[in-house]
Amino acid sequence: MELRQLEYFVAVAEERNFTRAAERVHISQPGVSAQIRQLERELGAELFDRSARTVTLTVAGKAALDHARAALAAAGALGQAVGEVTGLIRGRLTVGMVVGCTVTPLFDALAAFHRAHPGVEIALLEDNSDRLVEGVRSGALDLALAGLAAAPDGLETLTIVSERLVAAVPPDHPLAGRGGVTLSDLAAHPIVCMPYGTGLRTVFDRACAARGLQPVIALQAGAADAIAGLAARGLGVAVLSESMAAAYRDRLTALTIEDVETPALLALLWRGGQGPAVREFVRHARRSFAVPPA
Repeated sequence: MELRQLEYFVAVAEERNFTRAAERVHISQPGVSAQIRQLERELGAELFDRSARTVTLTVAGKAALDHARAALAAAGALGQAVGEVTGLIRGRLTVGMVVGCTVTPLFDALAAFHRAHPGVEIALLEDNSDRLVEGVRSGALDLALAGLAAAPDGLETLTIVSERLVAAVPPDHPLAGRGGVTLSDLAAHPIVCMPYGTGLRTVFDRACAARGLQPVIALQAGAADAIAGLAARGLGVAVLSESMAAAYRDRLTALTIEDVETPALLALLWRGGQGPAVREFVRHARRSFAVPPA
């Protein structure tokens, strides 16, 4: 039994798919399958039910998963302990980011970290914010840059942006002449916004639900460029954060949503008690985002 087999086993268990697991661990899908089969032979039991489209754990696989994670964590802790003494940081850092991320300070932080610690392999994964939070909780991700409606319990956070929501409309829209609008005003028009699982959408949905409103979400897009482009063509009122809307002031008018005071957050999050690689990346992130130490 080898550590890499346990790593592949955990990857398949978390991804529920051999192909995605292979992409995650950077080897071929047949290679992952072969190593899992070898591990199953050594253990004398099948770990996965492969009969359906989505791979699921067998009873034996469920029993093995926590132990496999613990073994990998212990091996990682061994390397970290030596690294703390020698001043070297090695291993792997898995960072998640929201789909369509164009937040360049994150890329600056990754580049600075890589220059300072070339012995650490960096993996970068995209997903929606809800799944990023769960990935950090489960240990599948070391850190993630995610959009949030509120700081998640049990995780460390570095807030990058905290902004109110605004409505953005083209100059000829009926709402364009107003200084601000309410959710009731917006409910009379089709809405273009982020999809479920994003912090901005969660803030908007919660605010509407609190007032008993059910606006028509005409179109959804995961990138601010797409939302602005659709709104500029008259397909709906865009719901964006203040800084997002400011980037499109040449074609859209931003209107304060007066009865939504809860801000949408963009934050870096990680589990407490992590090793030196995570601590070092957070330090670089603070510098790149110009956020002072707490």
